[in-house]
Amino acid sequence: MSTSSAGIATLITGATLADGSRSDLLLQNGRITETGSGLSSAGATVVDADGLLALPGLVDLHTHLREPGYEQSETVLTGSRAAAAGGFTSIFAMANTSPVADTAGVVEQVLSLGEQAAYATVRPIGAVTVGLAGERLAELGAMATSRAQVRVFSDDGFCVSDPLLMRRALEYVKAFDGVIAQHAQEPRLTVGAQMNEGALSGELGLTGWPAVAEESIIARDVLLAEHVGSRLHICHVSTAGSVDVIRWAKARGIAVTAEVTPHHLLLTEELVASYDARYKVNPPLRRREDVEALRAALADGTIDIVATDHAPHPVEAKDCEWDAAANGMVGLESALSVVHASVVQNGLLGWNDVARVLSGAPAQIGRLAGHSAELVVGAVADIVLYDPNATREFSTQNLAGKGVNSPYLAMTLPGSVEATFRHGYATVLGGAVLPAEQVARSAALQSGGAS
Repeated sequence: MSTSSAGIATLITGATLADGSRSDLLLQNGRITETGSGLSSAGATVVDADGLLALPGLVDLHTHLREPGYEQSETVLTGSRAAAAGGFTSIFAMANTSPVADTAGVVEQVLSLGEQAAYATVRPIGAVTVGLAGERLAELGAMATSRAQVRVFSDDGFCVSDPLLMRRALEYVKAFDGVIAQHAQEPRLTVGAQMNEGALSGELGLTGWPAVAEESIIARDVLLAEHVGSRLHICHVSTAGSVDVIRWAKARGIAVTAEVTPHHLLLTEELVASYDARYKVNPPLRRREDVEALRAALADGTIDIVATDHAPHPVEAKDCEWDAAANGMVGLESALSVVHASVVQNGLLGWNDVARVLSGAPAQIGRLAGHSAELVVGAVADIVLYDPNATREFSTQNLAGKGVNSPYLAMTLPGSVEATFRHGYATVLGGAVLPAEQVARSAALQSGGAS
């Protein structure tokens, strides 16, 4: 490895690692080149991490960046800024853009925009069907062999409800070790749905979104995945029944993985009674019993990862009556704090587990090349420094993207991201996202110095 002076050198001192040990970390030319105590390096920028937790850079397998087509909601640049603010160094961009990311040309465009922004590694997710219409398969092979090297395919926002199409998609991606990420929602059971179906939906007079609409699709698809011997990933699992189906499938040896969102780990359907559209999301906020089941499933490994489903919208799309409001919440900037609040503070997960569910496992599912789940010599220097002892009242000042539709505004959350390093250069320092020009210069300098 070259240690050319053209690259960037940073010495992180006194960091606490996920296993509780303390170490200095020397970052040179995009990689961790030395670990231990009392390290020094002439010319390196020193970052004091005393009292801070060092975790491998977070990876989000489920981000909506909106570009191309919906730049009023978010762009690859602004979404990447939000990612950096939350400690994410790699994000997977969903395909529901305009045009839809269903061709090699569009996924390569998203890849290039991510490279230009340089706040995070942006990996495009390809659509399963043309135009997300659920009628015929998109160019899966062309996207897989493009410069974007797509390995995750999803019609998220819509369910691939046709079982024959779903079978064909699973068969197709098997050839290049791809995975179909399913938005599990039987559309005929959720027409006009506004919130979780149950006693509260009846009281509020809102059309319910029944749990069985999710669970029935998961049950069908794990059997299809078993039949064709392919990988299946379930997006935003939200019910206790879904957990039971996934647990059964894993015990049977089916190659299924699953994600839960931060908001489904913390928030419940009672918030809908406020008619505040910040709490309107698909799948909807569920019962307290579902939240407890999701937490337990994440702790025992039935659910593999946490993924944000970061879904920014313009103010006018949320600042309106409930039934007209768009579904979705922003989640990148708050994810680590919400995981801290929902499963770390109660002892369900330790920090090693957090590193697994927010970094190592999503990278593995998405086949993210080069990502390291451990901060060891030779690993790519994707690192987040987190203050686990801080508390903050979450506000729009903590949001670095375009979207302000966060359900956590005015809530007190634990922890704060103090620094994020992507490929060894800082994107966040002192809790502040660095300017785009500075990040782009650092990325170019690092690229020139690495080998």
